[in-house]
Formats: sequence, structure tokens, C-alpha cells
Amino acid sequence: MNTLILIFIFTISIVGLTKGADWFLESAEKVGFFLGLSPFIIGVTVVSLGTSFPELFTGIMAVLQNAPEIVAANAIGSNIANILLVVGVTALVGGKLVVPKSLIDLDLPLLAGGTALLFVMIYPFAGDSEIMIIRPESIALVFGYVVYLTYVIFNDFDSSEEDSKNLSSQKTKKQIKKRKDKTKPELKIVDIVLLFMGVFLLAFGSRYLIESVVLLSEIHQIAVGAIAIIAVAIGTTLPELFVSVKAAREGNSELALGNIFGSNIFNSFMVIGIPGLISDLPLDSETYRVGVPFLILATALFVISGISRKIHVSEGIFYLLLYALFIIKVFGLF
Repeated sequence: MNTLILIFIFTISIVGLTKGADWFLESAEKVGFFLGLSPFIIGVTVVSLGTSFPELFTGIMAVLQNAPEIVAANAIGSNIANILLVVGVTALVGGKLVVPKSLIDLDLPLLAGGTALLFVMIYPFAGDSEIMIIRPESIALVFGYVVYLTYVIFNDFDSSEEDSKNLSSQKTKKQIKKRKDKTKPELKIVDIVLLFMGVFLLAFGSRYLIESVVLLSEIHQIAVGAIAIIAVAIGTTLPELFVSVKAAREGNSELALGNIFGSNIFNSFMVIGIPGLISDLPLDSETYRVGVPFLILATALFVISGISRKIHVSEGIFYLLLYALFIIKVFGLF
């Protein structure tokens, strides 16, 4: 098949994934409100995961289409792109990003811990004939994320109960109930249709994305993992980029950075964990030799920036230069 046609299919697949995630996110949020879920619960279960659905669907489809090496390459490449590319661009747009204490207390340690855990799983111990993530390790990753999500949800419930005890009057309670009733949206047929259309586009886009990547790698004799860790990772990271840049323009650093923290945590645990329940996930040489060291470096820099509480424009430029170096190293241009 002609290279230009494959690139066109690849591009259309990325657009389908992005639009599918957008439709799914928007309609699922409305369904959640309609069912009476709190805004926070919807945030941690739907909104925080919505921008990572392209990576997840791509990983699942890669395993189903017998290209499991794409899974880890995509997850690792997406995390590198989230930090070096998305944070870099967001810092340039926002001028200066302030890291809120809430992210430092929970998400920062979890992000560092998730990256360390991933490294331990990937590192070849004595007797290992191949670098891969096996099914028991994937189960541990999924379990770890469930524990994290459970903690966040129950912590929110505890906070909500404490807040309700501190209400000074019955009038205040009525005002809050009235505000909640007023903001509860009406569920329409189009919302249900868009929900299923979003899932369809995610499945459709991820299938043809994987097919085009595999064919391109065969035609040009490039490792599948090298394409996945750069092209696929950038494509599936576009939702995070759009959300964070928009939030930065509006001066909302918490949303801009929280989106990246949440996405990277989800990628480390679930984007690798769920496909890993279906099949063992091998790592190609480029992902292991270049991707893993850059992931550790990018995460360490992000943690340092988080502890300092601010990310300046100069740091954003440095992140972007590092990402350019990463691309050069993957393709062996330097």
C-alpha cells in the first residue's frame, strides 16, 4: 500500500480517536450528572480518564491485532510527550504554571512511584530472556490504580461529610440543594447516541491506527516501537495538549497540570495494565534503550518542578528541547 495512503489513514485514525474521546467524555459527563453522581466523582472517573481513552483503546487494539510491542511504547511515549511536550507548550502559553498543593500531596508521589514500579517491572533480572511485562505484573498495575481511585473517592466522601457538619444553618443547606438541582442537566437521546458514537470512533480509530503503523514499519523497515513511541504517542496525547493549553490560557494551572498528572498515572497503571491482562507485553529495543531513560528523566524533572511549586517559561523551553533530543535519539539521528 502507498505510504501517502497509510499516512492519510494514520491521520484520520488520530482524528477519529480524538473526536471519539471528546464525544464520549462530554456525553458520559452528562449521564453521570443525570444519575446524581457528584462533580468530583465524575471528575476522577470520567473527566480525568477521558483524555487517556485514545491510549487505552490503542493498547487494547494493538494486543488484539497481534502487535503487543506497541502498548508499552505508546504508554511510555505518551508519558514523555505529556511532560516534555505538553508541559513545555503549556508553560509557554500560560507564562508561568503554579502547581497546587493538592497535586503535590497525592499525585506527585503516585506519579513518581508509578514510574519507579514500571521501571522495576521492565528491568530484566537474571535469567530473563526477553524484556516484557507479564500478566501478574499487569494485574498488580490494575489493582494499584483501583486502590488509588478508591482512596480518592472515599477521601472525597469524608471531606463532603465534614463540610456538611460545618454548615451553619438549614438555609445554607437548602441553597446548596437548590443549586445542585438547578445544575442537573436534562438527559437527551442525542447524549446517548454520542456516547455510543464516541466508543465506536475510539474502537474504529484505534484499529486502523495500529494497522497503518504496522504497515508503515514494514514498508520503511522501521521498528514498530519507534513509530509508536513518537507518532502514535503524540497523536494520542493531543487531547491532553488541547485541554492543558486551553486551561493555561484561562489561567487555570490546576486543571492544566492536574490533567497531565492524571493522564500519566492512568497511562502507567491502566494503559499498560488492561492490555497486559490479555497478553504479555514485550518492549522493543528502542523503547527500552531510549524511552525508559527519558521517561525516568522527564518524571524526575517534573517532580522537581512540582516540589518548587512553579514551572516557568524557561523550564518549558528546556522541556521542549529535551523532547526534540528524544525524537533525534529514537530515530538515531545523533
